[in-house]
Amino acid sequence: MILVYLIGLLMGGGVLALLMGQWNNSLPKWIALCTVSTGFILLLSFWIDQSRIMNTLLPETWMMEYRHDWISTFGISFHLAIDGLSLLLLVLTFFLGILAVLCSWKEVKERIGFYHFNLLWILAGISGVFMAMDLFLFYFFWEVMLIPMYFLIGIWGSENREYAAYKFFIFTQASGLLMLLAILGIYFIHGSNTGNYTFNYFELLGSDIAPNVAFWLMLGFMVAFVVKLPIVPFHSWLPDAHSEAPTAGSLILAGLLLKTGAYGILRFVLPLFPGAAQLVAPWAMLLGVIGIIYGAILAYSQTDLKRLIAYTSVSHMGFIMLGIFAFNELALQGVVMQLVTHAISTGALFIMAGMLKERLHTRDLRLMGGLWTQMPQMGASAILLAMASLGLPGLGNFIAEFLILLGAFKANVWLTILATCGLIFSAIYSLRLIQQVFLGASKNLDPIQDFSWREITLMASLLLSIIWLGLYPQPVINTVRPTIKKLEELFLIEKEYGHILINNKRIDSLPEKNVRQVKTELVPSNTHSYVR
Repeated sequence: MILVYLIGLLMGGGVLALLMGQWNNSLPKWIALCTVSTGFILLLSFWIDQSRIMNTLLPETWMMEYRHDWISTFGISFHLAIDGLSLLLLVLTFFLGILAVLCSWKEVKERIGFYHFNLLWILAGISGVFMAMDLFLFYFFWEVMLIPMYFLIGIWGSENREYAAYKFFIFTQASGLLMLLAILGIYFIHGSNTGNYTFNYFELLGSDIAPNVAFWLMLGFMVAFVVKLPIVPFHSWLPDAHSEAPTAGSLILAGLLLKTGAYGILRFVLPLFPGAAQLVAPWAMLLGVIGIIYGAILAYSQTDLKRLIAYTSVSHMGFIMLGIFAFNELALQGVVMQLVTHAISTGALFIMAGMLKERLHTRDLRLMGGLWTQMPQMGASAILLAMASLGLPGLGNFIAEFLILLGAFKANVWLTILATCGLIFSAIYSLRLIQQVFLGASKNLDPIQDFSWREITLMASLLLSIIWLGLYPQPVINTVRPTIKKLEELFLIEKEYGHILINNKRIDSLPEKNVRQVKTELVPSNTHSYVR
């Protein structure tokens, strides 16, 4: 029941913060902080226990499951489960949730109860996305995280907040509707083939779908996920949303919402449509490389600090796209590391941008400069984060990008070489950021405060995390290894036997078994056979 409690805790905490905000402006902050801290402690203790089990026993893919019938007439159930990938992303969600509450402590001064209600419900929607094993339930949580973020940008954002909120909503909602059509498509195809109409993820994994139909269904999922990731040319909503969102909104956008797109590809696109995914793999890797270079060039050309950081996210998400469609363990391990390290390093940069905006009342890089002398602590932190962004060895981002490039090199040499150029560009825009903000002649003669104790706590937790992941990434790698192994096994089978699906023939070396049966054995439809 811990999986249900986590979602209920966030939703209940959000409602309580909304109600208490009508009487006292301080209570919603403390309610939100206690809520996410409780969830984080629960997940962290569970992760530590699982790590001990993994050291003594053979790790299994799925760690925990909860299932209860919801709308049984249509085959809809409230079905939650977590594996190593889900667990890592849940820990990240609650960790960044704590920081989102802390960085909003003094920034938000109006409608504080409603603000923290939206903040906690966004986290509830994201947590549901990472746990849902029913496709209808997954779509439900996908929409739950959309609406509160719309309010967060539209009410507490900057001058052009309404435009950014509408753009974010339209892009995400339109692509989400395509995913809903794809979910309904696989639901009806599976039902017509088996007589069992269900949205259960594990049962749909064994669906026998014609290759041409599978391709279009896969595209429905894929568009929704690459828009959220985002990948060029579906990225234009991101800089606007980041530049107008409050600091906590930018932190959650960069650290968590973007990660739901990558998670969706890993959890749904690859296992449900392995053959179609292999067909689009070269084009997907090409889009990833274009995003790496294009995002880095645009980041260098920005004068708005938050837009610069937003375009670095476009560049870094290109590495994730490249690694996912390389289809090997090294690259996929790098993808998971990139999900975690990008969330921490870029989230920290957005928090720092919010601190600078609060002090200077501007995000224009041309009006900054020489701030090191007045804010040496912030300057030192910014240099460390810039070094992480450009992939300096010893920091988490280096591990992630190195593994991705190493794995992608096995799949496509020339695209990997082009992607490596993105590391050079990232060094250029990262050093320009430091030069424009902290070095050179000072353009502000007014005294500026360095970190407060609350800000020191925020930045220290993020900086220590990125250093820890750079020096000792093994806990993350060990946690996701069973999930990555299952994906790699699936694609080895698809690569060896997938062409037989076209002619609907049997496999000579496996009498009485076709490809779909082999895949079903890799991920059995009876979840109790492999859920701990």
